[in-house]
Amino acid sequence: MNKQQLLLKGIERKREKEKERQAQKPNKPLAFIMTVIHEYPETSALASAFGQFVIDEQNKALKNHDEFLVAISGGSLINVMRKALVDNETIASQIQWPKWHVYFSDERLVPLDHADSNYGAFKKAVLDELTHKQIAGPTVYTINESLVQEGGSENEKIAQEYELLLPSKRPFDLILLGCGPDGHTCSLFPGPKHAYLLEETHRKVMWCHDSPKPPSDRITITLPVVLASETVAFVAEGSAKKPIMDEIFNTVNKTLPCTLVNLRRSDPSAGDTTPDNAATHWFVSSDAIAGLRIETAAY
Repeated sequence: MNKQQLLLKGIERKREKEKERQAQKPNKPLAFIMTVIHEYPETSALASAFGQFVIDEQNKALKNHDEFLVAISGGSLINVMRKALVDNETIASQIQWPKWHVYFSDERLVPLDHADSNYGAFKKAVLDELTHKQIAGPTVYTINESLVQEGGSENEKIAQEYELLLPSKRPFDLILLGCGPDGHTCSLFPGPKHAYLLEETHRKVMWCHDSPKPPSDRITITLPVVLASETVAFVAEGSAKKPIMDEIFNTVNKTLPCTLVNLRRSDPSAGDTTPDNAATHWFVSSDAIAGLRIETAAY
């Protein structure tokens, strides 16, 4: 084999290696072009980046408005919020809590001091800490506790009243969400049984009367409210989330509420009311996506 043949063989080998390298790169579906995944090795690093993200969203909103409109879910998200926005002194010093208006993307229909209440969890993790530190807190919008009754006779009215509390002049600046192991978010659950929630196009808040997770009675904001938000961010931690993350980002299971948020906020042709550059961010732990073909970016 002469020198030229050796050179050509070397070039061909490089081409093959490049093909292999490209084949191993995660492929981001075009429909997810406005979805960004941020990966962190542990909760402390995730919370730090998440805190800076929230500060940036706050400051962006306050450039044009006098208030920061935020909706939050419950569960582990609230603990991340505490680590990010209360315990981290650098971030905490930049939070303008009195300008925050905090709503709940979903709420369990229980008394506000009940262990299952999202408001109760937020109060314990965040509001009580602010009070302890003598920091003025946000304006918080809760369900009408007086309507929570045995038998749920007023549950529909609770949803209707909470809808009237939502911002009417403009969409939310930021909605912070979790991701359930079944792909649900807010209290929007997958499957035909819960299509009445996921397919609602007119109501902003619905009564979920058959949650697969107790308690069965909840209220939830609807998909159009999530899609209209200026920015949406999910938090997903732990190896138990790995199967559903695979379904959302690789299988792209369109029956899952989390997938629908990603897809429809990225696709202006879907006919939804979404803002320009409607970014959707995911803050995830490394074990939640370990070994999956998912493209990540730093924040």
